[in-house]
Amino acid sequence: MSIEIEKILKKTLPVIFLQGQVIFPGGPLTLELSQAEAIENCLWADEHDSEIFILGQKELVRTAEAETFSNDIGIIAAINQVIKLPDGNIRISAEGFSRGKAIDYVKSNDKLFAEVMIKNYFVSPDQFETGAKHRILSLFEELCLYIPRVSREMVEGIKKIDDLVFLMDSVASNALFRFEDKIAVLGEFDPMERYNIFIDALEREIFNLKTESELHKKVRVNVDQGQREYYLKEQLKVIQDELGYEEDDEINEYLTKIKELIDDEKQQEKLIKEANKLAKIPFGAAEGTVIHNYLDTVLEYPWKKQTTDTLDLNKAKKILDADHEGIVKVKERVLEYLAVKKLNGGKNPQILCLVGAPGVGKTSVAGSIAKAMGRKFVRVSLGGVRDEAEIRGHRKTYLGSMPGRIVAAITEAGVENPLILLDEIDKLTMDTHGDPSSALLEVLDAEQNKNFRDHFMEIPIDLSKCVFIATANTLETVQRPLIDRMEIIEMQAYTREEKLSIAKKHLFPKQLERAGLQKGQLKITDQAILTIIDTYTAEAGVRGLERCMAAICRKGAVKLLEGAEKVSVNNRNLKEFLDEPLITNKKVTAKGRIGIVNGMAYTQTGGDLLEVEAIALPGTGRVILTGSLGDVMKESANIAISYIRSIAKDLGIRESFYRDTDIHVHFPEGAVPKDGPSAGVTMTTAIVSQLTGCAVRGDIAMTGEISLKGKVLPIGGLREKTMAAYKAGVTKILVPKENENAMCQVADSVKEHVEFVFCEQIEDVLRHAIILEGIEEAEPAKRKRMAALSQFVRNRV
Repeated sequence: MSIEIEKILKKTLPVIFLQGQVIFPGGPLTLELSQAEAIENCLWADEHDSEIFILGQKELVRTAEAETFSNDIGIIAAINQVIKLPDGNIRISAEGFSRGKAIDYVKSNDKLFAEVMIKNYFVSPDQFETGAKHRILSLFEELCLYIPRVSREMVEGIKKIDDLVFLMDSVASNALFRFEDKIAVLGEFDPMERYNIFIDALEREIFNLKTESELHKKVRVNVDQGQREYYLKEQLKVIQDELGYEEDDEINEYLTKIKELIDDEKQQEKLIKEANKLAKIPFGAAEGTVIHNYLDTVLEYPWKKQTTDTLDLNKAKKILDADHEGIVKVKERVLEYLAVKKLNGGKNPQILCLVGAPGVGKTSVAGSIAKAMGRKFVRVSLGGVRDEAEIRGHRKTYLGSMPGRIVAAITEAGVENPLILLDEIDKLTMDTHGDPSSALLEVLDAEQNKNFRDHFMEIPIDLSKCVFIATANTLETVQRPLIDRMEIIEMQAYTREEKLSIAKKHLFPKQLERAGLQKGQLKITDQAILTIIDTYTAEAGVRGLERCMAAICRKGAVKLLEGAEKVSVNNRNLKEFLDEPLITNKKVTAKGRIGIVNGMAYTQTGGDLLEVEAIALPGTGRVILTGSLGDVMKESANIAISYIRSIAKDLGIRESFYRDTDIHVHFPEGAVPKDGPSAGVTMTTAIVSQLTGCAVRGDIAMTGEISLKGKVLPIGGLREKTMAAYKAGVTKILVPKENENAMCQVADSVKEHVEFVFCEQIEDVLRHAIILEGIEEAEPAKRKRMAALSQFVRNRV
């Protein structure tokens, strides 16, 4: 390594003192300063774009006349950023780039400056440098053997340094512990001399640490372990006698309970081992608290405690009918479930999953099943659970550990075989702590849950004795393997008639009781309840309806206390109790309209009627879609345009319309996102109506996906969609032919008052939707289009 002085510089810089610290150049550094003088010097340097001189001091002695410093060696650093902290301190980010020596100190405006000498050396690498690096790294690795908890990242970072000068400074900063050794390395400007000083200091540090380690081992070996244990045990006995602590009685109680409750020999052996370990642990030790908590939790579990099932189908039917209105299919499936369970003795039990919108009665159905079976009912809320340990429990050695929610629920129920409701299973999430959905796979698998292992309990738990019922608002967020382990039962939206019955039989009496009112003091008419259903609530369930009943009861209570003998609620005075209606009823008209078609949508709150509007404008062939439409709905619009282009000649439309005409399709209520393929036939009909100038009947509604060949494809949510159309006054509904088998889901009241037409092709839809009367009175161009359209739909017949 060839070394020569490149140049010597002198600078006058503001001084920053650090007590007990030595900082080396060659990298970024962050300092938090609290001394007023240091803060002022830093702020001055930052304001004047000056470098600073950072001086490490073992101790700083101040007198009235002068200041004495134990060291004049430091580093020159450039300030990158100064941050003022709330407590008055500052935090600086700087870059140290050179070592320096203070040769004089000057005070100016109450600020201390130092005249600093800087020597820069030119270093040319040679074979010596390679050997020097190897020796430094070898000594550094040996030193790390005697230092506890060395950062692996720090070690790897040092090994990657190529520059010898920077390597020496980095190792000295991290491996030398004596202040004097660090100052000696920092204060030598000549790299060759610095290398010799550094190696001596490093070898001395290794020798000291090695000697200290050997002495420590010898002292440990020489301690008489038996004498030590005897002494501690005698002390423990005296302390326990003073406190009146009868440990032997507690241990014997644990052993007795273990033998009474646990039949399996391996499980018994494990728990007895834990109890014996507890007996040997000193009183008050942290490990003793852990074992105490573990044994208490395990023995609180209801081993051998069970309820006897009462699988009486007639009783179950009465309970379900009394607790729930409507939901006939759900009740039938529950009775089938109970019948099979009675006949097969509970072997291979099926896990039920009740899926439906909020407020349709999923949780209450599960409670009714538990009541019908005579089982304890316990609810486990899974909404927002994102840690696998919430299901499987935490290891007992962790601070604050506890069993998982399944074991905790069984302990809460007090029996081994409760009915456990896994509520909101679709709201499970996951993060770096694991996936709770995957943990549930074992819980809900009848072949695996016989030996479920909770991390806290550490012994197998038989979950096959429990009945599990899950609830969800949607299956879109539930893992497919989890769905495969459950039988899905869809709970559909209530009809107006069912909501009326629920309100009269359940909700209104319940709220009367909560308000402290007698049955005859407050009355409400059926028509008023229907008005509330139609104009104050928009939901698939009845929670909003129950809130309205509660509001009416509260207002009624006020009126009764003001002197009224009785309160009656009807349509005329309903606004006195509930203010203005929140929802405007949609009503259709029989009058035909061009480019406007009634579509049907399925939402989380049930069904809805959507007016689809289409307009044709002179332009360049653009297709404009508005109304917060999703990708699937936009694709349906493009399919509709392509299909209409393919049959434009048959419809009497100019075949070049797509070049010079812009088609704008709009779905009102633009703030509400919409998606799905079921509006395909609706958009096709609206565009055909606009391009041909033929009106569409206003008292019909339609739903169905459209294919490129004009085929009407099946859709979902038929029950909810048809209920919304019937409520709006629709007299005829066009649905896909393939949905004919789903008519059993449609409410009887809808089927009684609405005509259903099943369509296979778009021609079937247009034949019933488009008004073709009055061809003779139409203008020639329109007459031609109407004739073509009439011929097109007749060809299908």
